[in-house]
Order: sequence, then structure tokens, then C-alpha cells
Amino acid sequence: MSKPEPRTPAPVAADRLELMQTFVRIVDAGSLSAAAVQMLSTQPTVSRRLQALERSLGVRLLQRSTHAMKLTEDGERCYARAKELLANWHAFEADLRGAGDAPEGLLRVVAPHAFGQELLVAPLAEFLRAHPQVNVEWLLHDRRPDFIAQGVDCAIQVGEVDDPSVVAIRLAEVPRIVVAAPSVLAGRPAPQHARDLAALPWLALQMYYRHEIGLTHATTGEHCRLALQPRLSTDSLNALRGAALLGLGVGVGSAWLLTEDIAQGRLVHLVPQWQAAPLPVYLVYPYARFYPARLRRFVELMRQAMPAAVHGAQVRQAGAQSPPLSNQ
Repeated sequence: MSKPEPRTPAPVAADRLELMQTFVRIVDAGSLSAAAVQMLSTQPTVSRRLQALERSLGVRLLQRSTHAMKLTEDGERCYARAKELLANWHAFEADLRGAGDAPEGLLRVVAPHAFGQELLVAPLAEFLRAHPQVNVEWLLHDRRPDFIAQGVDCAIQVGEVDDPSVVAIRLAEVPRIVVAAPSVLAGRPAPQHARDLAALPWLALQMYYRHEIGLTHATTGEHCRLALQPRLSTDSLNALRGAALLGLGVGVGSAWLLTEDIAQGRLVHLVPQWQAAPLPVYLVYPYARFYPARLRRFVELMRQAMPAAVHGAQVRQAGAQSPPLSNQ
């Protein structure tokens, strides 16, 4: 007598958690293809997982067409409950493992070009050596990231944070100074007042000033606003520095990046008593009920490393006359 064929077991809880994670990632990313990229998977695999979850629950979660994707009513309920369930599961795991759980997995970080190339590679190396089970994608650009669409865990942002959906931790404050190559002043008297800068060619850093800039006297508090018609505008601090070194015009940039050029005579610190408003530096990441150990440890590192890195750069370049760093 032959034995009956064993029945195919129902999906176990771990499988369903994985299916729900995939479903949440699809919704957050906005498409199956975007979710596949973030999960280092393929679109057919992501599609099969979605179909498996729909079969398991007995409902249709998404309505898809060639150009759009929309949650069904059941899908909206499932999405809200799935996010809550996954957050609770992660918190449960963290409680069992303890606060000392070793960080592991992939951390995706966005940093401005100048900081990411010049100041933060050494602290990043320290972080990786301390946590060998963590891998980091170090993405350098000066645009504000889309955390969900790009799958970004956290970002270093220069300037005020106006997004209420993120946590913003103030790391440091960066002074800004006015500089130009000596050739810009050839045949001209050195400017004595901020208003004297209006007669010089200008470079603009688009994120912070384009057609006007305000300068404040460090001692008297006098404020002077200049209207600008920049010969070159850019969204890169490194490009602004390069253009200034080539004598294309006057620029305002972060003191930590420019003081060595001043000390070496490549740039001149113009009207040194006048400064643009310092820029705050934040570490930002989306609100969540649970944060993985790799992100928590990285936040701790940046809170220590950023003020030290900015201040240390200025101390090392003390031969230049630059304003002191003010940290909060």
C-alpha cells in the first residue's frame, strides 16, 4: 500500500514576514522595479512574492497598469498593519538580542561631496573597522535625498531642515568666509567694507545664495546685503573652490575647506571681519518605531566625529585667518 503524498505545508511565519517586507518595500518605493533595486533582487522575484502574499491572504493588494500602481482598499489596510507588525517584530528581536546587538547589514548614507570626500572618510573607515559585519554605500551628492525611493538610511545635510517627517540631529555649525584668488584684485585696492565687494566678479553657490548675499560685521553687527550677477553659479562647493582658485571671481564658502588655500596664498580672505551666516550641519533620517543597530551606531559616531572633523580641519590650517567654529 503506497503512502499518501505529503501535503505542501502552508507558508511559515518567517516566509510571511519576508512577503510582507517585500510588499511594504514595493509600496514605499513606488514600483516593483524600484523595490527590486533596493532589495538587490529582480523584478520577477518581487512580483512572485507579491502574488504569494495575495494568495496567502486571499485578497488583491495592488491594482497595476502599465503606467501606475495603486493600493486597493484591502491593500491600504494590509500596508498599515504590515508596517506595524514588522516594526513590532524588529523591536521584539532587538529586545531579545539586547541593546548590545552587533550591528550588521547594509547602511546607505548620503553626504555632501565636500564633507564626504574631505572630512568624513576617516571616521567612516573607523566605523567600518569597529563593525566588520556592516557594509556602507557612501553616496555623495548635494541634493536632499528621497529616503523611501532611494532606499537611503540617513543623510548629512548642510542648512536648515524643514521636513517634518525626519529626525534631525544638529552636528555642527560651519562658518563661511569671503575669498578670491589674488588675480581678482590685480590693479584694484583691497576692499575695506562689504559693499566694496559689489564691484568684483562673483561666484554663486546655488543652495545658499544666487543673486544676493548678506554679510555681517563680526564686531559691530552691521549687516550689508549685496545684489549679485554671478559669472558662474554651481551646486557644488568643490566646484566653487576650483573656480575661485582659477581667478573667476569672489565666492563665499565653508571656512574649513578654504583656509589652507588662504594659508598657502592661493586665495585671499577678503574683508575678514565680515562673514556670511554660518550653516548648521544635521544628520537626518526618517521617523520609525525601530532603528537597526547599524544606524544607531552610525548616529553616535557622527555626533562625535563631525564637530571634531570640522574643528580639527581649521586647527590644522591655523596659519590662515579664519573665524572660530561654533558648535551646538
